[in-house]
Amino acid sequence: MGLNRRGFFKMIGLAGATLALGNKAEASREGASKIEYYGILHDAARCKGCRGCEFDCAEAHGLPEPEKKALPVRKTDELRNTVINTFKTSKGDVSIKRQCMHCNEPACVAACLTKAMHKTVMGPVTWDGNKCMGCRYCMVSCPWDMPKFEYHSANPKIQKCDMCFGRLKTGEPPACAFNCPNDALLYGKRRDLIREAHRRIFEKPDLYYDHVYGEHEAGGTGWLYVSPVPFEQLGMNTTLQQASYPALTKGFLYSVPTIFVLVPALLLGIQQATKNDQTKGETEDE
Repeated sequence: MGLNRRGFFKMIGLAGATLALGNKAEASREGASKIEYYGILHDAARCKGCRGCEFDCAEAHGLPEPEKKALPVRKTDELRNTVINTFKTSKGDVSIKRQCMHCNEPACVAACLTKAMHKTVMGPVTWDGNKCMGCRYCMVSCPWDMPKFEYHSANPKIQKCDMCFGRLKTGEPPACAFNCPNDALLYGKRRDLIREAHRRIFEKPDLYYDHVYGEHEAGGTGWLYVSPVPFEQLGMNTTLQQASYPALTKGFLYSVPTIFVLVPALLLGIQQATKNDQTKGETEDE
């Protein structure tokens, strides 16, 4: 991770501008909420737990192949952007996919001091290693515990699902949704996915539990779910608020002293300068 001198001063300038233009920034934020995001609908009633999406994801992102025999319940980590877990429920075994939820208003983006975490206009939340200073606030702020840090790497990254953003930019759907053999994953406009989810529930009330997970949780997410059982039976957090978490601090950054915004940027600049001086010294010693 690195930030050059130009990027450092640009970041400080942006921080000052954000404070000076609080009202305009808030207006921009409200405008962003009207963007037509894309997302994915996961139908747990159709998912067979084949884990093909895990292998497709690993291949698409250059990650190690998942273990052949998986533990009953797993979490994503720095080597796995997604996992399939199978739960014993009131309606038998039900499998569900877990990955970054790509919130409409992501807490990780709001917590990121250097804008390394970014909500794209298409919907995916991406990470830029050139801007990251390694504070890991994104990990602390995520209500789903999704961003993971490569603690054992000499050049650590934040690892998480990016909804195959590289593929989306070339007109291809995410690898997991493209290859799902059971049509358990459907990629499209979020508005259309919500409509389709409610249609399935309405037409087959005996098959589906009457709730679209992700439609309102934490302000709404890019990943949406329908299921034959209540979502707490699938290990999903059902206690989350409906408003987005950044909304809790709405207006706060425009009322605190400038120092709280500029100090992190200053510390990052000092850290980078020290790192550069150390590297230069080592080169001269050689």
